[in-house]
Amino acid sequence: MSDQRYGAGIWHFATYVDRYATDGYGEPRTILDAIELAGRVRDLSVVDLNYPFFGGEFSNDEVGAALRTAGLEVIGITPEIYTRVFAKGSFTNPDPGVRRLTHELVTEAAGVVRHFGADYVKLWPGQDGWDYPFQVDHGALWKASLDGVGALASENPDLKFVIEYKPREPRVHMSFDSVSRTLLGIERIGLPNVGILLDFGHALFGGESPADSAQLAIDYGRLFGMDVNDNLRGWDDDMIAGSVHPIELFEFFYTLRRNNWEGVWQLDQFPFREDSVEAANLAIDFLKAVERGLDKLDVAGVVEAQSRHDSVTALRLVQQALFTSY
Repeated sequence: MSDQRYGAGIWHFATYVDRYATDGYGEPRTILDAIELAGRVRDLSVVDLNYPFFGGEFSNDEVGAALRTAGLEVIGITPEIYTRVFAKGSFTNPDPGVRRLTHELVTEAAGVVRHFGADYVKLWPGQDGWDYPFQVDHGALWKASLDGVGALASENPDLKFVIEYKPREPRVHMSFDSVSRTLLGIERIGLPNVGILLDFGHALFGGESPADSAQLAIDYGRLFGMDVNDNLRGWDDDMIAGSVHPIELFEFFYTLRRNNWEGVWQLDQFPFREDSVEAANLAIDFLKAVERGLDKLDVAGVVEAQSRHDSVTALRLVQQALFTSY
């Protein structure tokens, strides 16, 4: 029996608004409601929590009690450094007071990571970047990004800080926009506790091959976490994992296994109109099929085909393994 662990961002079990359905796609839920729903998912063992906790004033102890009831642990804490107060940026905000607020909020989140014994603080600085030509001094903006992350990592050497890059949204162009640029920044920071959380969908959206992105991050020793979903490449749709790009998802996990990368297989999905529990169940069922497919895959045959750049033979072996494993 596999000991692979599966996780999800707790936002998977929230409700959502967009610029059309401003009244939302369901009644608002608190983080306690979301944790209760997450506990209904088969084989889910860990969650990534937003901080501050949404839907009300809740203490760590209250959230911890809900987690114990649901049979869940915490893998990471995601400070909300992308809300309205950070509209002009978090680490890169032109207002030094907002930059201090960013530092304080992430520092608080670091304390929550310690409280729950989680693995990392996840940084998604979605408002850091620019929208128009000449809007920013690019050198100063990049330096502010690296200085902000570096200061936190230096002050909290006992914790991991993972950067989740994304090409755009909400900014037209995000500062940490790709695996290569993020790795360059991390190498410039030069601290061992800063790494990447690789979002499969963000790599697709950015025109990357997620498997190649994973290999690059692994080669630099910086792949600290990952999550999966799916999209149509034109936007970060956060659809159910495996629903659109099953072969590329299989290659992604093949790459992780070939490099002996071990960690939680985590969902970052936004089921706007779907039942959130069943959307998670469907995704995890597919991920379990991926694992079975990797077990039966003729790896030697794939490696030999790759040595000749023989796509037909490699794909035949991959399709046989994956599509007979569900």
